[in-house]
Amino acid sequence: MKLIGTRREFLRSSAAAAGTSLLLSACGRGTATQSEPRADEQASAKKENNEMGGEVTATEDLMREHGVLRRALLVYTAAAAKVRGEHSSVVADALQKTATLFRDFGEEYHEKKLEEAYIFPAVKKAGGLAATYADILIVQHASGREITDYILAVTRGAKLGATNSEPLAKAMDALVLMYRNHAAREDTIVFPAWKQTLTAEELDEMNDKFEDIEREQFGEDGYENAVKQIADIESSLGLADLEQFTAPPPPKP
Repeated sequence: MKLIGTRREFLRSSAAAAGTSLLLSACGRGTATQSEPRADEQASAKKENNEMGGEVTATEDLMREHGVLRRALLVYTAAAAKVRGEHSSVVADALQKTATLFRDFGEEYHEKKLEEAYIFPAVKKAGGLAATYADILIVQHASGREITDYILAVTRGAKLGATNSEPLAKAMDALVLMYRNHAAREDTIVFPAWKQTLTAEELDEMNDKFEDIEREQFGEDGYENAVKQIADIESSLGLADLEQFTAPPPPKP
């Protein structure tokens, strides 16, 4: 997603090249019409851009980052059930890695660098329903960081202690419930409201800014690396096979 040769930069360079071609064509019209782009070339360029999937917008970025965090919450849900059943069967290292990912990618980057720095101030200034959520969401960010601190502390050892099993399960359940509601409000109310505060040009500038922040925080492949990390954690806990979560048919009425 975040390579230096991004789709966004490719599209811009393509647009600049097209503009230069049109200018030369206008200057030499009647004597050098061969400089005008041929229809088949235009179709080929359009097809190539479509195949690339188009530009990743700032709002799309925010929502797919939520996808990584939701997968971390699913790990917590599965782990909480195991902790209550047999705490010794839970791999503490997997929870340590999950909490570290949630801290680095979710709390320090997504929440602090994007939402708290750009999204919430803009929606609060604009007013409306989204503005009423901003302060609550910030309080929940702080609550989440406290729970992450706790999970990191409890899971530092090779095994989970019996005395920590139920408090840990309750902490993970509380975090999951809070963030399921938290992220759902952001995706359906706050992020769309934030987008409405921006012109098309301003949104494009935010696309670039978010991309730069991610690159500064994680290097070239921050999102891709986060997806790989959570996939590895899921594999270590037997959660990677999506088919196992297919719902069975309901009982006959």
